[in-house]
Amino acid sequence: MKLLAAMGVLLFVSVPAHAQAAKPCEELKDEITKKLDAKGVKGYTLEIVAKDKDAEGKVVGTCDGGTKKIIYTKTSAPAATPAKEPPKP
Repeated sequence: MKLLAAMGVLLFVSVPAHAQAAKPCEELKDEITKKLDAKGVKGYTLEIVAKDKDAEGKVVGTCDGGTKKIIYTKTSAPAATPAKEPPKP
């Protein structure tokens, strides 16, 4: 009986992982972007690449049935524009 319960738990755990890999890449990329923006993360890029391609950065998701991956890369913060001084009278 315990074996049957353990198999049931493993089945339910593996289903979401498979469902995530089958997601379209743009949909998953949008979800990851929303999560990063909600956490206040600034200065990053997400790039969709073939799963066998070497790319700089961290893999944060797989999509299109596991044929592609999404790479997170931290970018430098954009340079702040200097404040303009008000004209002198």
